[in-house]
Amino acid sequence: MIIGVPKEIKAQEHRVGLVPASVKEFVAHGHEVLVETNAGAGINFTDKDYEAAGAKIIKTPQEIFDTADMIIKVKEPQPAECKMLREGQVLFTYLHLAADMEQTQGLIDSKCVAIAYETVTGPNGQGLPLLAPMSEIAGRLSIQVGGAYLLKHLGGRGRLISGSPGVEPANVVVLGGGVSGYHAAEMAVGMHANVILLEKNHDRVRWLDDHFGSRARVIQSSRDSIERYVLNADLVVGAVLIPGASAPKLVTKEMISKMRPGSVVVDIAIDQGGCIETAHATTHNDPVYTVDDVIHYCVANMPGAVPMTSAQALNNAVLPYALALADHGWEAALLADPNLKNGLNVCYGEITHQGVADSLELQFVETPHALAA
Repeated sequence: MIIGVPKEIKAQEHRVGLVPASVKEFVAHGHEVLVETNAGAGINFTDKDYEAAGAKIIKTPQEIFDTADMIIKVKEPQPAECKMLREGQVLFTYLHLAADMEQTQGLIDSKCVAIAYETVTGPNGQGLPLLAPMSEIAGRLSIQVGGAYLLKHLGGRGRLISGSPGVEPANVVVLGGGVSGYHAAEMAVGMHANVILLEKNHDRVRWLDDHFGSRARVIQSSRDSIERYVLNADLVVGAVLIPGASAPKLVTKEMISKMRPGSVVVDIAIDQGGCIETAHATTHNDPVYTVDDVIHYCVANMPGAVPMTSAQALNNAVLPYALALADHGWEAALLADPNLKNGLNVCYGEITHQGVADSLELQFVETPHALAA
């Protein structure tokens, strides 16, 4: 199979679909890998590094899209890239379609086979192994960036997350105790903040309570508890996820209006529409805005800020699945692995993920005609 790795063109996205070590694996499996020139420059990999790994360097993205059987990326295809996709071509990347009708329509029109990292499931359908590494990084970053924007000269309240001897630390509220929420809470605890972690699933509440003990307060999430703790927060991290579907709006406009001036909210769930009602996606070029004197950080590709870490972590997780698609072909690979099949979002113009279909009010096809055949 011919594998194509275009340079990412989303604003301030420095990650790359395949690092040279991953290219070596594809070549060892007998596949040809085409890499756009300077695709790895953002993480200090040169074209020579890719050539040494066995890749062929291509000057233009158009040539890659025209030639490759499977495109491996990091972020969702931008409008110009959607136009280059073709019928039957496999696209393996993050998609986050539930809040993006424009991209969804572009994939439908292309009739490509779009497999989303974020909806591939783990053993027995549990967990999201290709989303987890980026969720871990985003969770950890949320405390770093949230703490930075609490600084007075950046518009924040002027509170140090850790406090100081004799002075109260910041109140950090984390909404959601999944992968990103857990890692956000771990970072905040490590920085000696006063941490409140709100989680809806009672079994998860018990596990989190056992894990954190007295280091953080784990509270059953409800409308009442969310409002009570959000209004007293210095930093709120939204870390709620419903796989493939839009995130629920847990923090309302009214709550935001009642928060203290200079407070900060970081919405990790913004890729899926966000869990804060006043949130809209931003970029690393212009990461924050203010609503009712509350600073909103809603960057849709947070791990892109630390590409040397996140690109490697993503490649470690993605490589076995990508090799399966290349070695066996997408149809056989999906039929052999129902967890990989859960990653199929759009196929030959049909929506094949229930969460995406429901969020965008489109028709859902459980088994697309191309796969059934």
